[in-house]
Amino acid sequence: MSVSVGTRAFDVRTVRSDFPILQEAVAGVPLVYLDSAATSQKPRVVLDAERAFLEHENAAVHRGAHTLAAQATESFEDARAAVAGFVGAEPGDIVWTSGATAALNLVASAIGNASSAAAASPRHLDEEARYALSPGDEIVVTEAEHHANLIPWQQLAARTGAILRHIPVHDDGTLDLAAATELIGSRTRVLAFAHVSNVLGIVNPVAQLVALAKDVGALTVLDACQSAPHLPLDLPALGVDLAAFSGHKLLGPYGIGVLYGRREVLDALAPVSTGGSMVTTVTLQRAEFVPAPHKFEAGTQPVSQAIALAAAVRYLEGLEMSAVHERERLLEQRLRDGLRAIEGVRLLGDADAERVALCAFDVEGVHAHDVGQVLDARGIAVRVGHHCAQPLHRRFGVTASVRASASVFTTEAEIDALLDAVSGVRAFFGAGR
Repeated sequence: MSVSVGTRAFDVRTVRSDFPILQEAVAGVPLVYLDSAATSQKPRVVLDAERAFLEHENAAVHRGAHTLAAQATESFEDARAAVAGFVGAEPGDIVWTSGATAALNLVASAIGNASSAAAASPRHLDEEARYALSPGDEIVVTEAEHHANLIPWQQLAARTGAILRHIPVHDDGTLDLAAATELIGSRTRVLAFAHVSNVLGIVNPVAQLVALAKDVGALTVLDACQSAPHLPLDLPALGVDLAAFSGHKLLGPYGIGVLYGRREVLDALAPVSTGGSMVTTVTLQRAEFVPAPHKFEAGTQPVSQAIALAAAVRYLEGLEMSAVHERERLLEQRLRDGLRAIEGVRLLGDADAERVALCAFDVEGVHAHDVGQVLDARGIAVRVGHHCAQPLHRRFGVTASVRASASVFTTEAEIDALLDAVSGVRAFFGAGR
């Protein structure tokens, strides 16, 4: 399959040759990997980049005066610049974390600390105080959030006395924007939502939600985990205050995530973790912190992982994200149309909206885990369960679903293999007519 965008041609056969794991077999048959929404596979350039750093430049960054340390620091900060450019940001807007979950918890904890400081000193007037929450203030999320963008806000609400509210989801999976307009009001202090649902695959209307939040002065926090690997992304242009995404879903390594923040917001929030590398002057009584982003990066950082993540975003930039999105759009349509045509299969959130190549579905009369075992026996890797989104599954009346998700290396033949396998599941278990 080749998709042309401008003068660029996207050749999936060439792309597949870059991923060593795709040559593996499962249960004696070729691997069909349709679980990229859980974790992506890594191209050879990513594996090589991390190995090369560890073999030739490995040293502590921002600490040593020797040549190797200087080289490591330069590579580390070059990686920050590369990842920043991938999302339209400046290097100073990018904070390294251990993952998107850590990034979202960092934000919620920083707001919680600001709230505690303001409560202890009602005349607390520094920049951090603007993000403090008081009892009766409101945090708004959506019904479709991943637990990583729900539980930190639950905990923050419990800690501060704030009220957690949610924007409901229509039957077709789209957000109820009329309800959002009613919910987001003068007491709303934080609006946190996913750019793309990790269950539904629907791209949420960021511009409309950000506009509602800005009208009332609320902080916006975007979960970009499922958009960064699939869509051209310009976080400053989206207008969000903060955003999080993970390396391992972006063709990169485990153990690294990114918190993007507008400089004004990062400067105002206080660090959550403290220790070495994020301070200027330390006495036995107090410490002064370096500016953002480094004030949020205490201790030893994921250096080799950052360098590998930079290799991943450069790889995607070489493919061009507009081409990636267009090719995956065609795969998504093939997947969704095929699932719609199978008797007894129900898609969760079947809206004809902008989407990424991700579908979750329920097979009537067959538990999701049993469906997954049938597919696995044919070498097809998918995700089964609630995908860390239990409230959304309850909304659709199921405890678990099967999720198939594509990536840059997915072929039409792999989509067809999945559809063929799913079409025989009910008969295999005697659930069909």
